[in-house]
Amino acid sequence: MNELLDPLLLARWQFGLTTVYHFLFVPITIGLATTVAVFQTAWFRTDKVEYLKITRFFGTLFLINFAMGVVTGIVQEFQFGMNWSEYSRFVGDVFGAPLALEGLLAFFFEATFIGLWIFGWDKLPRGIHLATIWCTAVGTIVSAYFILAANAFMQNPVGYEMNVEKGRAELVDIGALLTNPVALAAFPHTIAASFMVTAGLIISAAAWHLARNQHLDTMRPALKFGLWTMVGAGILTTLFGDQLSLAMVATQPMKMAAAEATYDTVCGADASFSLFTLGTPDGTSELFSIRVPYLLSLLSTHTFDGCVEGINDLQAQYTELYGPGDYAPIIWVTYWAFRWMIGLGMLHVLVAVVGLWLTRKGRMPKQRWIWKVAIWSFPLSLAAMSVGWVFTEMGRQPWIVFSLLPTESAVSPNVTGLDVLISLVAFTLVYGALAVVEVRLILRAIKKGPPELGEPDPESGRIEPATTVY
Repeated sequence: MNELLDPLLLARWQFGLTTVYHFLFVPITIGLATTVAVFQTAWFRTDKVEYLKITRFFGTLFLINFAMGVVTGIVQEFQFGMNWSEYSRFVGDVFGAPLALEGLLAFFFEATFIGLWIFGWDKLPRGIHLATIWCTAVGTIVSAYFILAANAFMQNPVGYEMNVEKGRAELVDIGALLTNPVALAAFPHTIAASFMVTAGLIISAAAWHLARNQHLDTMRPALKFGLWTMVGAGILTTLFGDQLSLAMVATQPMKMAAAEATYDTVCGADASFSLFTLGTPDGTSELFSIRVPYLLSLLSTHTFDGCVEGINDLQAQYTELYGPGDYAPIIWVTYWAFRWMIGLGMLHVLVAVVGLWLTRKGRMPKQRWIWKVAIWSFPLSLAAMSVGWVFTEMGRQPWIVFSLLPTESAVSPNVTGLDVLISLVAFTLVYGALAVVEVRLILRAIKKGPPELGEPDPESGRIEPATTVY
């Protein structure tokens, strides 16, 4: 019973639950903001009503998702003070800087222009109104960078000095913090993956209507846009992921070793990529694996004769550097999270490639099962991105700030397991209710389809919805 009420264990579960749940909304917000901006630009340049309808349609989904993301994100800040006060005390001077920039600069910038975009349809000139949604899209991306810069400090601490007297890290170089190699590598990879998630939503929404042979004038171009975006974003995600893996090997070799279940240092042909691995119960050695020779060396060093350090060798190094302890993450979690991330993402790209082939030259499949595959494929990229974050955070363990602060030392000392359990149950119930609300609102908006538009204004030429959209 005492183990079940362990404050550290419960605090980690709570943070994992709230973080992954909040993150479900982030990539969709990033991708939809730019998607809406692209279609509104197309309407601005061509005056085609179809593009205005698509803008309004996906704009509604964007606003629903944005609002829910804001609500769920508030809990993240609350947890740092409640469950992780030692972490906040230790790195607050450093970690708080990019978060402050995100909140005071990027988020307010983004929120301001969202308001102008929502209420400026019949008040702002078309060009200025178009600029508001592009500013919103830029704001979401800049906001993401500041968050990733904060997270990158946890993966690769830079730009700080230790204040021995106060026992905490203090910021001395904001430039180094914001140009952390891990942040620079993670940012394009994360943004590209976000567009994969958004493309999945676009494909599913368009497929739902096309399967019913309705709104063809808007859903055909939307489907094509989603399919091409999925393929393009998938290629970029892979290329940027390769660069991120190099940064990971340079800063956190244990994470790469765990991702490949590589227990001993290997080089050349022996540095193979494992498609499937089974290890001993204590995780110290490999029993069986299916491997591709040289591939791990190529991914980790961009050479065929490079070496990749193993878990056991790194454990010995870290023990010498940091003292006795287990410095390997949970191997099966990192190993399979890495593969699920890659596999689910590649599967979604494959769905898009097949979709482009089936819809070439204006064709529309007649088989309903094809449309069902398109509709139900939406979770693939979202799940891939979610397990990617699980891999990123779990692969860093047992550190909450790599090489500086163990996770077990970061939990609040005065919070009991019962306290955390009560808040965990409360958050789970609230998030469950929010999930029902979110899904219902999104599904209702999708099923409603693009709005009906009124007649053009004889003086301004504006085309406004016949009914209220937002």
